Amino acid sequence: MAADCIWHNARIRTMDPEHPFATALAARDGKITAVGRDADILTLTGPGTQVTNLHGKAVLPGFVESHTHALWGACQELFDVNVSFRASYAQLIDAVRERVVTAKDRHLIIGGSWRPDMREQMGPNPRQTLDAVSPDIPVALSDVTKHLLWCNSAALQLAGIHDDSPDIPGGVIERDPKTGAPIGILAETACSPVRKLFIHSPQKLSTATDYFVQAFNQLGFTAFKEPMAMESDLAAYQAADERQALTLHMAAHIVRQSPLVPELVPYDEMERWRRTYASTNVRTDFAKLFLDGVAPGFTASFLEPYLASAGYDVTKHDADAILLLRPEDVAREVTELDRRGFTVKMHCVGDNAIRRGLDGIAAARRSNGASGLRHEIAHSPFVHPDDMPRFALLDAVAEVSPKLWFPNAATPAQVAVLGEERVQRCHALRDYLNAGATMTYASDWPAGSPDANPWTGLAGMISRQDATGTYPGTLGADQTLTLEEALPLFTTCGAQSLGMQDETGSLSAGKWADFMVLDQALEDLSPAEIGAVEVRQTVWKSQTVFSR
Repeated sequence: MAADCIWHNARIRTMDPEHPFATALAARDGKITAVGRDADILTLTGPGTQVTNLHGKAVLPGFVESHTHALWGACQELFDVNVSFRASYAQLIDAVRERVVTAKDRHLIIGGSWRPDMREQMGPNPRQTLDAVSPDIPVALSDVTKHLLWCNSAALQLAGIHDDSPDIPGGVIERDPKTGAPIGILAETACSPVRKLFIHSPQKLSTATDYFVQAFNQLGFTAFKEPMAMESDLAAYQAADERQALTLHMAAHIVRQSPLVPELVPYDEMERWRRTYASTNVRTDFAKLFLDGVAPGFTASFLEPYLASAGYDVTKHDADAILLLRPEDVAREVTELDRRGFTVKMHCVGDNAIRRGLDGIAAARRSNGASGLRHEIAHSPFVHPDDMPRFALLDAVAEVSPKLWFPNAATPAQVAVLGEERVQRCHALRDYLNAGATMTYASDWPAGSPDANPWTGLAGMISRQDATGTYPGTLGADQTLTLEEALPLFTTCGAQSLGMQDETGSLSAGKWADFMVLDQALEDLSPAEIGAVEVRQTVWKSQTVFSR
């Protein structure tokens, strides 16, 4: 049978170990029918076949982004006060002041991002500092990790946080040491009363969907995973799919528990969302748990204490007390979600959180047997060597994110609380690989990453340096991967984490025709050149969804 489309005269890296390289591929009804040499594939040309000569350009399978808050990031770019991760304190304040002046109503102004190194400039009472910028209109600014908020008095009042408000379990309300009154910095679950006010209309979410789809296709993505979906997110993704605007495969991890929403989402509600919002390109058999927070806020759960020099009381260190879920609760939650057929992604930053997450997967395996669900440890930057082999033993996935495997804007804050030696062990990709662990790539944009660009991430894996040259130095030089070792994280392993290993992730007969076209083959480029790659064309299900 003749093909609908043929692409030939190309340098194709298929990511299929049986046939790793080719020069042409054919597709019909959106799926690949044959991959091989020009002479063989061109015989499939029929009267209506669209034949494209790629003139020696390189072809790769479309990339999979395994952890990105797509709607959140798009809304930040389009609607919020938004300065770059490299912006100065003055630039952030100027941006907030400009929004206050132009605000047409007294609704909450949200935005960011501030870095821990700005705390001194925020003064001893950051709440009052922000009050001076906006005394009446509520303002809430996220840090780069999105685990902390800086609020003025109006925002705290709007959220119902007063001078005599009690602490919120699982969170931190920073307080004046003399009066005990909140000073405007909230962490983890303490952010939830304010976060609940971060609401965008369905119209804005529709606009945001169109924005990130275009941006992702431009970067070479043909699939992604939303790691923290509530009902409004699910509705927006489904609506985009139904109007054929979602030119990406995707999976949505439905939130069971989150520091942003401290109440557990009932299992029955999760089941309802799963049934209601699944659609052609939206998979909903996925769930999300948070086991800890982030290191700069002292909310990541480490076996060893933070540095005393960072202001941490090492005598009171209790790794399990830092967890957002008790170890026994982790085991119970993963077991029940596994039983219900949800693939679980667990936010784990500290090595103790990772250990407890793996313990939870082990508990599920003991109770339910081999379900076939490959549960994920999200971020997984600081793993104890003893736990490395457990990923393979438990058939668990190490999702490596955000882009912290090279020096970047967050690195100084990590060093300040953990020390240089521990930070040098961040994202031990080589050790993971040697231990037989399956890894996937993710940016975590807009939390912890300034963008969703996979090319700087790939370059960082190969060089352990910042491909842009903005941040000098090398982070964990002994943990580099080769190009051949790194590419599966973006393709075949990512597809497997979606449960779509038989449908995408490599270019072979029977799979969707999901691929990108580059000017040059990656093996001909240096890491810095890989970091600067611009995709020429992205094809999804045989459709050209981006070209330049």
